Amino acid sequence: MTARLRVAVLAGGRSSEHEISLASARSVVEALDPDRYETRLIEIGRDGAWALPPAAGRPALAGLGETLPIPTAATPAALGAVDVVLPILHGPFGEDGTVQGLLELAGVPYVGSGVTASALCMDKDLFKAVLRDRGIPVAPNITLRPGDPVENPFGYPVFVKPARLGSSVGISKVRAADELEAAVALARRHDDKVLVEEFQPGVEVEVGVLGNREPVASVVGEIVSNADWYDFDAKYADGGMDLIVPARLPAETLERVQQLAIDSFVATDCEGMARVDFFVRPGGTVVVNELNTIPGFTATSVYAKLFTESGIPYAALLDRLVGLALDRHEQRKSLQY
Repeated sequence: MTARLRVAVLAGGRSSEHEISLASARSVVEALDPDRYETRLIEIGRDGAWALPPAAGRPALAGLGETLPIPTAATPAALGAVDVVLPILHGPFGEDGTVQGLLELAGVPYVGSGVTASALCMDKDLFKAVLRDRGIPVAPNITLRPGDPVENPFGYPVFVKPARLGSSVGISKVRAADELEAAVALARRHDDKVLVEEFQPGVEVEVGVLGNREPVASVVGEIVSNADWYDFDAKYADGGMDLIVPARLPAETLERVQQLAIDSFVATDCEGMARVDFFVRPGGTVVVNELNTIPGFTATSVYAKLFTESGIPYAALLDRLVGLALDRHEQRKSLQY
């Protein structure tokens, strides 16, 4: 009998997206085939402490039964006791290259993008700069750093965002000049670098990307928010939004969106998985909004739904991602440092 792969699923974390991460990770654990995988959920607390709760009737994986305060010199060795790690973490201290660096030190295969791509895509300012350099259209913005005056050259409405956060946390749609200072102050509670971004009218669509060297795009999904804009509640509350698949756009526009999703994935050095979000403006112009290297990952999340509609159901999608992680790790073992 073939030995089961030992899989550690990392969940929780220090960011404001802690609970979302836990929901995603529990869904992943339930979907991984127990005949193929020996799975453990490692919860990372809001205080940054790592713990592996015991599973009833099943032994703990070697080296991972204890609480692991981070950082610790023993962590790489402990993580190395598994065959592959699925970091199902969102936001800072998980999706931003920090955990990915730890896993590189541990020498263990892991699902998703590496250190560079994770850090780059978390930073909306740098992400957009790279895409502009590659000729990929993004919404115009200015970046406010500590000490910069609060300004808006775009007119209203306008969006104000923390540069390095996700799930629409700290984002405001500003409709008038007298709201701008408060919106920037809110964003600065989460990050000392803030984007003021031109409003993009039109249809919001999302695409999943899967792969390493030859990534593929899912079908295109259209987001219909039941709020004024696609904020945190619209993303996660029951009835907050509807996903229409395929998006109600001309075929040539759908192909353009899929190609730009792959182009953005490649330009930012992503691997494994990503969800790329777009605006399709009146007239058909396509603009990249952002790229999430670890999208929400329940069976009903947009990323999973898009690939289910593309012919890759949830459990098979997880199998693909584990395989991509192992393939990348094997390929990089041949590199000399």
